[in-house]
Amino acid sequence: MKKISLEDTILVAGARGMAGSAIYKNLINSGYGNQKYGGKIFTPSSTSLNYLNSILVEDWFKENKPSVVIVAAAKVGGILANATQQADFLLQNIKIQTNIIETAWKNKVKRLLFLGSSCIYPKFCQQPIKEEYLLNGVLEKTNEGYAIAKIAGLKLCENLRNQYGFDTLSLMPTNLYGPGDNYHPKNSHVIAALIRKFHNAILNKEKTVTCWGSGLPKREFLHAEDLGSAVVFCLENWDPSSNNAPLDSDGHVLNHLNVGTGKDITIKELSLIIANITGFKGDIIWDKSKPDGTPRKLLDISKIKSLGWKPKVLLEKGLSETIIKYMEEN
Repeated sequence: MKKISLEDTILVAGARGMAGSAIYKNLINSGYGNQKYGGKIFTPSSTSLNYLNSILVEDWFKENKPSVVIVAAAKVGGILANATQQADFLLQNIKIQTNIIETAWKNKVKRLLFLGSSCIYPKFCQQPIKEEYLLNGVLEKTNEGYAIAKIAGLKLCENLRNQYGFDTLSLMPTNLYGPGDNYHPKNSHVIAALIRKFHNAILNKEKTVTCWGSGLPKREFLHAEDLGSAVVFCLENWDPSSNNAPLDSDGHVLNHLNVGTGKDITIKELSLIIANITGFKGDIIWDKSKPDGTPRKLLDISKIKSLGWKPKVLLEKGLSETIIKYMEEN
């Protein structure tokens, strides 16, 4: 029996972002939000509902009474933004997620799913990264503020479940890409940044593209559509208190699960794929004065796969579709 129904009224906090819009799309495709069954999906913009303001959040919940809440709202950015705005990332994300989670709990929401990030795990983590490796080492300094905020959200959900029986779930996705990505020159993630660099080089007839770091770190990339399907799947099927729920290696209940592909690639290999798809024929220069970040982040996704979910979008196909769309629009 599914843990949510078509009659549920669902809040997707952060529905205008890459993750949130993919979640919304998957909910619609799965039949949710159909008024015929009494269902509804709320997707308030950040201008219509400021999640940093606890009073506005409380008023909104009292008026709209969602039965299911998905916390995809967050301040996000690439390595430069994270490294130079640590206080902003820590403070704003703690406020956003705490306001939503605490208000959902007080208003007796039936089920809540919180989105974290693979950056919660230690910098020099054993690979592939299992859920139980959380908090067993130091974090990567360049995104420590964001990571600590996400750990706090995960632990808040876990402890509200343990102490009060509030039905919370947390998913830790790896690096995302796809429709709705942010291509800002200073605040984008790696795939969006590389797509923009190579496309601009072609438009400007440049013979070289300079990329940050050594190109040697390895990263795992998940298409936003796959994350959307994972969120809906877990809302429907994952019950941490059930007898067949995933457990860690010590037999303890898991309240957060990794979401990824189980495959990674070096940043250098990624840049060559993107250069090829965009048609860039020049040289790629690696600026080793810029930080590499964590050497490797490959998630162990065996737990979520044991529930019956698996990713579907192959990296090169997803990249090709994303790049073609970007080039058509720019």
